[in-house]
Amino acid sequence: MKILVPVKRVPDPTQKAKIKDGHIDLTGASWIVNTFDEYAVETALRLLENGDSNTRTAGSEIVVVTIGPEDAAKELRTTLAMGADRAIHVVATDAEIDSLIVVKVLQAIVAAEKPDLVILGKQAVDGDANQVGQMLAGKLGWPQATFAAAIEMKDGKFVVHREVDGGVETKSVPTPAILTVDLRIVSSHSVQNGVTSATFAYGGEGARLPSLKGIMAAKKKPMVTAKLADYGVEPQPVIKEISVTLPPARAAGQIVADIPTLVKKLAEEAKVI
Repeated sequence: MKILVPVKRVPDPTQKAKIKDGHIDLTGASWIVNTFDEYAVETALRLLENGDSNTRTAGSEIVVVTIGPEDAAKELRTTLAMGADRAIHVVATDAEIDSLIVVKVLQAIVAAEKPDLVILGKQAVDGDANQVGQMLAGKLGWPQATFAAAIEMKDGKFVVHREVDGGVETKSVPTPAILTVDLRIVSSHSVQNGVTSATFAYGGEGARLPSLKGIMAAKKKPMVTAKLADYGVEPQPVIKEISVTLPPARAAGQIVADIPTLVKKLAEEAKVI
């Protein structure tokens, strides 16, 4: 089985955002692999390995792809160090792409690579658009299951459990398919591939950290560098960032003496009751 995993580099969300001239100032920002995309790589690894013996299924392959500036290669190497087999880096600036351009590039890569499965994070933590997986499925005409919290491989299909407002919804999709993953996909028993024993528990509650051996191996794994034009895509995004502003400062809170005073203020001043 071949799995394609698109990943995106994002600014470390633990850093404080800075606004300069109406745009987010990323000068000196630290960059990481988008957390949900990291979970997508972890999901692909769990689907293709025997967790009991820590071995991969013969003939399986995980291909990671990113669309971003030249220094985004560092984040791709991180996913290779986790265990992915090879990478495709489509070099483009953030100003040259939007969700639709990303989808068009991925559509061309899918046509060339012919993966059995495409796994994506449900969204990127910088833009929070939550569009690429669904749009790619629409362009390809493939079945999709989004926000996957658990996945089982059964009889050549994927049974996906996704959390919805009323509980858990279960879907069965054949291959090839598009899956997007949510936070709980990296829980101890969330991925069942029929090879790893059902009682095997993955440690921790997140994606695996690259080992020293994995980091050294990643330096030798193949990474193809390409351009948007190589996939017949022009850098003409239809969605552009006009400006970014911080929300207005909130007024200071008030301390009241008793409940009757609080109720009076809520009714007469805040007018919320």
